[in-house]
Amino acid sequence: MRADDILGAIGNTPLVGLPTFAPRPEVKLYAKLEGHNPTGSMKDRIALKMMTEAEASGALTPDKIVLEPTSGNTGISLSMICRRKGYRLVCVMPSNVSAERVQLLEMFGTEIVYSPADKGSNGAIAKALEMAEDPKYHMLYQYGNEANPRAHQEGTAAEIIADCPEVDAFVAGLGTGGTLMGCGRRLREHNPDVQIVAAEPEYGELVYGLRNLDEGYIPPIIDLDVLNRRIKVGTRDALLRTRQLVDQEGIFAGISSGAVLHVALRVAEKIESGTIVLLLPDGGWKYLSTGAYSGDFEEAVSRLEGTLWA
Repeated sequence: MRADDILGAIGNTPLVGLPTFAPRPEVKLYAKLEGHNPTGSMKDRIALKMMTEAEASGALTPDKIVLEPTSGNTGISLSMICRRKGYRLVCVMPSNVSAERVQLLEMFGTEIVYSPADKGSNGAIAKALEMAEDPKYHMLYQYGNEANPRAHQEGTAAEIIADCPEVDAFVAGLGTGGTLMGCGRRLREHNPDVQIVAAEPEYGELVYGLRNLDEGYIPPIIDLDVLNRRIKVGTRDALLRTRQLVDQEGIFAGISSGAVLHVALRVAEKIESGTIVLLLPDGGWKYLSTGAYSGDFEEAVSRLEGTLWA
């Protein structure tokens, strides 16, 4: 692939088989590796879409400061894109985000405003909404911006259909909801019988980047009618599957990818035959400081369970 600049390298990520996880030969699993985007996550897609639509509408002008609440990946994606486009960026983040995420934001020159750790991403959203009342800011607001699901409807899902037109089920993590909404709508146009399944954390449990809708905030872009099922997954199973991805397939992915795999395997167990596509939202590089990938498994679980994150 040849691109005019780094922004042109966003998207067109690999779709790879997971043969060691297939419960029977008639069931195929394919993983969309979003860690292959320039900053290492699927959030490059939505960050670029939100920025370009805001510019095209006239809402975002060079005198504005871009503002966004984030637990990490969207902020990193926006940091790269704002640096490339010449905008100043302020990210509001929980104060317990991983060291790698802070360092990446600072590398791109992003200003960080911290919100209370015990409030998680909901606290970051509340703080950013308060700051956005100042007209010097333009908040993109991934949780309520329809450019978020559009990025996946026009990009991610179109790529899946081109590479795997026989898709019978699609599994992704429940975060802002953009991936499930955008891909769900486009895949259902392609195949009205496709199953759209959300991987949702157990109430009160940590799965980096994902949220339980019962914990007090439902992003405005989410339409629950798009989903066929929401399947819960806990910290332990997410971490176990993340390690198994490395052990069995050589895929180094983020912890929420383990949650998505766990749910995809639940779906696979229930069908006699078919093709399941699961979206792995990022690589594992931003989580190394958590100690999730090596050492004693029980100790790693205990560290994650002791971390306040939403």
